[in-house]
Amino acid sequence: MSSALVARSAFNRNVAAALARRSLRPLAVQARGAADHSYVPGGPIYRGTVNDPTPFPPPSKTHGSYHWAFERLLSAGLVPLTVAAFATSGTSYPILDGLLGVSLVMHSHIGFDSILVDYLHPRKFPRLGPLATWTLRAATVSVLVGVYQFNTNDIGLTELIVKAWHA
Repeated sequence: MSSALVARSAFNRNVAAALARRSLRPLAVQARGAADHSYVPGGPIYRGTVNDPTPFPPPSKTHGSYHWAFERLLSAGLVPLTVAAFATSGTSYPILDGLLGVSLVMHSHIGFDSILVDYLHPRKFPRLGPLATWTLRAATVSVLVGVYQFNTNDIGLTELIVKAWHA
């Protein structure tokens, strides 16, 4: 009786090992097959490997330190320009009124352009990114034309704000 028990337990161990190997084989094949694909669900497909260097854009003076310095000077210059425009009358100093209008539009353009560069990058959004950038450029040009028309043919920007403030 003991030899039958030993034979049965040895048989059960061999069968269990064979079943375990057979049941784990599809998982190993599936794991190897999944590693061969470069598709990432929910994200873009990147070319190259993680060891490839990041491609840098060509150097440009308009998008480097000069660009940053211009943004800072424009932002800092808006404070005294705004105070000067409201301390004087817009009809007496139309150049100051025009400078304020252009500076505000350019400051807004740079801010919205930074948003588009950060969140609608052309690499991730190849159609929407450039479309939004050109829409912003067209809107900026049309607002500049409107500010020019308003300052030359109407009361001007500072007079409008003064009238709206006292209304």
